[in-house]
Amino acid sequence: MSISVLIVDDSALIRSLLTEIISAQADMHVVGAAADAYAARELVKQYNPDVITLDIEMPKVDGLTFLDKLMKAKPTPVVMISTLTDQGADATIRALQLGAVDFVPKPKLGVAQGIKDYEKIITNKIRLASQAQVRAIGKQRSALPEKSLPIMGTEKIIAIGASTGGTEAIRVVLEQLPSNSPAVVVTQHMPPGFTSSFANRLNSICKIQVKEAAHDERILPGHAYIAPGAKHLLVRKFGADYRIVIDDSERVSGHKPSVDVMFQSLADCAGKNVVAAILTGMGRDGAEGLLALKDSGAYTLAQDEASCVVYGMPKEAMKNGAALEQVPLDEITNALLSHLTQNTAGSRL
Repeated sequence: MSISVLIVDDSALIRSLLTEIISAQADMHVVGAAADAYAARELVKQYNPDVITLDIEMPKVDGLTFLDKLMKAKPTPVVMISTLTDQGADATIRALQLGAVDFVPKPKLGVAQGIKDYEKIITNKIRLASQAQVRAIGKQRSALPEKSLPIMGTEKIIAIGASTGGTEAIRVVLEQLPSNSPAVVVTQHMPPGFTSSFANRLNSICKIQVKEAAHDERILPGHAYIAPGAKHLLVRKFGADYRIVIDDSERVSGHKPSVDVMFQSLADCAGKNVVAAILTGMGRDGAEGLLALKDSGAYTLAQDEASCVVYGMPKEAMKNGAALEQVPLDEITNALLSHLTQNTAGSRL
């Protein structure tokens, strides 16, 4: 069945380009193209599209305001079209918070290869978005009271991998961590230019310190380290310390950063000191690395299908036996911390 797509962008050139790209696909078609939110609202009512591509920067009503109203009234898979600027990155992270499934940077017009690359990216994102589970955005949950953990030392590490839908899933997990949490390393599939905004946003709402990871920095409790866009994050042990290695080698499992790369590095150097979760996302990146972690003695879990935007990566981790259990998103933090607490208590008996 053909995927119906509504294009919303104030640029006539971008509307024309997207219409041409989407119409050339056998499995999708354009039902309309709107220059502003008012026209888009009427087209949504008229055609009930499967997916909407939405520009962030529009006249009259900006893309974020339109997205907010859309997700409250009629949740629909949305792929944001973002500008590669600091402001554009911040707005994109906000759009994902409001319920957008994914985003793509605006194409470099006039460059033939750039347009060809863009065609593959945008059509794949639309196909993925058409399969996503989107829900009406409810009220933001009030902050949980601070829970202190027993002192665990610096050797314990929480590892998290995610892709589509992961920015919000990661927020839910990190927001519940107490300020004395073990160190956290995170790989979220994201291009360069956006991970810094993502880390800054998390840092503003979490009790732990959240930052974009830097090469050779020491991993500390009470901190979370986000893999930079288009770079692998690995963990290595140097003496008594764990340190971050930022690697610019080839894609692994189709991705860079790759969850498999991070998980495998932890299996090699930390093993039973790790608790790891694989969250929402398309594909199978992370499944093999999570299996290596489990085999090295780590506690591993996967987000359950009902709470995933896309049940791909967790499904693969269950299929290959990498995840010891499946847990709803809201319960993942507690499951990870409970395991750490039990193990710490047990080691002192």
